[in-house]
Amino acid sequence: MENMIATIGPLLLMFVLFYFLLIRPQQKRQKAVVQMQNDLKKGDKIVTIGGLHGFVDAIDEGKVVIKCGDGSRLTYDRAAIREVTESASGDMLAKS
Repeated sequence: MENMIATIGPLLLMFVLFYFLLIRPQQKRQKAVVQMQNDLKKGDKIVTIGGLHGFVDAIDEGKVVIKCGDGSRLTYDRAAIREVTESASGDMLAKS
């Protein structure tokens, strides 16, 4: 019995460490990103995963129309939004 615990114990400890150091923080980050993408509203200043900076002009179910600097409007998937740099109410948001 002790031999079995000595064999399985380090594997269990390694799994627990991986969970708390790698898996759990990634799940928290992903949840925060999904929440940010769901909370988008017209007028938010955003950055896409491709590096495009602009303002949210319109929001559909899964799409976002982004107004760029020269006045052009581009349509992106909601999942392509990496961060909101300034909300429509003018609050600066902290970068995570």
